[in-house]
Amino acid sequence: MNDALLYWGLILIAGALLLAVVEVFLPSGGIIGLVAGILAIVGVVVLFRFDTTWGLTGLLGLIVLVPATVAFAFKVWPHTPMGRKFILGSETEEERAERLVLERQERDQIYAILDARGTSITPLHPVGVVLIDGTRYDALAEGTWIEANRTVRVTKVDGLQIKVREV
Repeated sequence: MNDALLYWGLILIAGALLLAVVEVFLPSGGIIGLVAGILAIVGVVVLFRFDTTWGLTGLLGLIVLVPATVAFAFKVWPHTPMGRKFILGSETEEERAERLVLERQERDQIYAILDARGTSITPLHPVGVVLIDGTRYDALAEGTWIEANRTVRVTKVDGLQIKVREV
């Protein structure tokens, strides 16, 4: 018998399993996984060409190792940079702290303009853009509509929503 078929079959199956693990870490749109599947099928066919017993052993080995590889991937993937981006709520403590600081700064900046005066850039029917202290804000007209280029005063800040009245 030709031992080269045995070696090639085992190498192809090992390569398929290795590529399946690589697929977890490198975003390829499934191309690496597809190549891994093709290598696994070709590896089993080569083992069957060598000997039926080796072919069945390779097939049963894949039946056991493929689910184990998938389980390993699901266990490891959330801890990869790509996995953290895809899974909601899996931001790191540093990312969460940075996000909270930015949200707090934005909220403080908006609350700082309470009772400030500015100019309506666009008509507020009822929503438009106002210019306050050199910064553009989306604002909601309180009461009546406000035309462009009118002086406005910030009357209320509710979350990130700014309400203004014409002065």
